[in-house]
Amino acid sequence: MRFMTTRDDTILVGTPDFKAQAHARYAELRERGPIHRVRSADGSAVWLVVEYELGREALAHPKLSKDPEPFAERLRAAGQHIMLAGSGFGGNMLTADPPEHTRLRRLVSKAFTAGAAERLAPRIEQLSHRLADAFAPAGRADLVAAFTRPLPMAVICELLGVPEERRADLQRWTREGMSNPSEEQRAALLALNSYLRVLLDDKRRVPTDDLLSQLIRVHDDDHGRLSDTELLGTAVLLVVAGHETTVNLLGNALAALLDHPEQAAYLRERPDRLPAAVEEFLRYDAPVETTPARFATEDLTLGGQRIRAGQAVAVALTSASRAALPADEADRLDVTRPEPRHLAFGHGIHYCLGAPLARIEAAVGLRVLLARLPGLAWADPSAERRWLPAGITRGPVALPVRFTASP
Repeated sequence: MRFMTTRDDTILVGTPDFKAQAHARYAELRERGPIHRVRSADGSAVWLVVEYELGREALAHPKLSKDPEPFAERLRAAGQHIMLAGSGFGGNMLTADPPEHTRLRRLVSKAFTAGAAERLAPRIEQLSHRLADAFAPAGRADLVAAFTRPLPMAVICELLGVPEERRADLQRWTREGMSNPSEEQRAALLALNSYLRVLLDDKRRVPTDDLLSQLIRVHDDDHGRLSDTELLGTAVLLVVAGHETTVNLLGNALAALLDHPEQAAYLRERPDRLPAAVEEFLRYDAPVETTPARFATEDLTLGGQRIRAGQAVAVALTSASRAALPADEADRLDVTRPEPRHLAFGHGIHYCLGAPLARIEAAVGLRVLLARLPGLAWADPSAERRWLPAGITRGPVALPVRFTASP
């Protein structure tokens, strides 16, 4: 397989062609080595880690910083805006290093523990059935539009206290805000920021029992623990990261089951196996394709390559997660696989805060769909699959399916 390259033979990633064949492309990169100098579709240069063990090392490396600000001027001058992904959210834990990261994460961590996620399971099941009620009688649906997008959005909005009538707006803004850098993307992030400023002001005047109201109390009662910028940045991050990963986890899991109907049949008969199967879905097709960039704070060596101070490093979580298994097993889906390793939620201090909630939503949502949609299959098995265009995410644009209609 030949890769598209730039004039200096740097490999191009994140293009529609690359994303359409992502797993095959990453497999060839892994054969060439564990880390490569690549360029994204917008021309941003980055060292890309594609192997599991080196991915773990990079994700926890003390000399790779998540904070892009010291490098922002140079990156903008070079037109490498995608390397600043997340910085448009304002102050938040995604683009912070300790001790700021530790402080910001601690403020919201209790809401996302495994126990807190388990307590939400009955409500997630109710929401799943409510969504299924709307399309189960039709016998056909696009499960992205009808289920995998609205379910995680409903869950995070209830947790944060976002009114139901504004959730469609948030869903649109976050979808556009996660796209590749463009005027539309920037406009979506501005709209999301503007709305959340208004919502935070409303909750300050009339507090409610939700996570945003708790953050406002922290801000107002002890201003040193959470600045104005950090309050807004954390709110935006919770909305975006609090549901986008789960949207793609559900979408990728359903696509895998549609391609492997015998494994869907097994899980329909053994729904108790779904929590373990979710780990295999995460390994098989991780919902975040690549991490936001980290930046070398000084010269260092990674996977035998010399990384210069200021250069960007990212981990291809989709590739590294498959590479957790030997090459002859990496591309085989097995929902009975015991405790598969993966990096779908990252590693180290930036391990995904919402991982327990995403796991519960996926297990419950898949259980409801498998029970409610007998005969679930692709509407047109020969139709071309389309993947989200943004480089950082990995998920289907649509899941057109057919099934036996039911009340």
